[in-house]
Amino acid sequence: MQLINTLTIAATLFAGNVLAHPGHDARNEIAERAAFMKHSKKDLSHCAAKMKARGLEAKNIARRTAVAKDARKRRGINARSPYIKARDLATVLNTTHLSSVDYDTTTSESILFSSNNSCILSPEVTQGPYYVSGEYVREDITEDQEGIDLILDTQVIDVATCDPVPDAMVEIWHCNSTGVYSGVVASGNGVGTLDATNINNTFLRGLQPTDAEGVAQFNTLFPGHYTGRATHIHVLAHFNGTSYPNGTYGGGYVSHVGQLFFDQDLITQVEATGVYATNTQEITANSEDSIMSEEAATTDPVIEYSLIGDDITAGVFGWIAFGIDLTSQQTISSAASLYASGGVANANSGMGGGPGGNSTGNGTAPTGAPPS
Repeated sequence: MQLINTLTIAATLFAGNVLAHPGHDARNEIAERAAFMKHSKKDLSHCAAKMKARGLEAKNIARRTAVAKDARKRRGINARSPYIKARDLATVLNTTHLSSVDYDTTTSESILFSSNNSCILSPEVTQGPYYVSGEYVREDITEDQEGIDLILDTQVIDVATCDPVPDAMVEIWHCNSTGVYSGVVASGNGVGTLDATNINNTFLRGLQPTDAEGVAQFNTLFPGHYTGRATHIHVLAHFNGTSYPNGTYGGGYVSHVGQLFFDQDLITQVEATGVYATNTQEITANSEDSIMSEEAATTDPVIEYSLIGDDITAGVFGWIAFGIDLTSQQTISSAASLYASGGVANANSGMGGGPGGNSTGNGTAPTGAPPS
């Protein structure tokens, strides 16, 4: 029998002019991504032996095991309850990645929490709609939003040397359970321009520095969906910026940007629960998302996962290693920036647009001196 369900996150990481949001023509970015990948390593498979020999894989297993056990302890879940490590390696765009293999309490943690896959973050010129600069450096980005807990363990690896990358600043952002992004007032986001206060909101956005092993972890929520795109999380890797006294980060340059995607069957389970079920927008399947499909044709971007408890409502723990090109240095524009007085829209960004969800989220504007 299968002991618990599992999550699969697919990370689609690509090159192009902008990230595809609803209404955006993705053909140019697909072509540019294909040109980049033609001359680039496709994943981190060439690093596997080096990472194991250096003890990095063993450290990864120990860290992931500790995170999963701690998450269970905090939720009052029996630590001896078995996990399932499920992954179908055959086809990235499979509807489900659940395994037919059974795992029990005797299964080695080195099997449960190892990594069988890897992916590479491709450089881009810009990161696309709904990016807000100057956000908080924090591990927990949920604020008062409702949804299913997601613990996300990210690791940054130099694709050239196979070494972990310390002191990078990993940033993630995504929409809430009903498809709304904080920090942006745009016609395609939530109720559009009717809720001007959303410019000050900061929920489900944040940054974390990587440690000596290249690891940055986040406590967030499983994202909802909006019309025209598969369910996803945005991710950036920053370098040489400044952490300000008010807890925000700015400046420096960006080396890489990408998106994280999820198993379709898992999305279906999530969308049937709680506040997710109130979202009436049409769901775009992974197989219908041109960016994810293009990535799946050349790389294996599906990351590992386990449910924390016996069902989806107890939360999800997922992990992924990013292979990045440290020679890439980019400056990017944002849809808005966060200051002490609140959010300020960037009129020249050309970002925003596309259908969004119901405007149900709220956040707190920062205090302290604005980033210079």
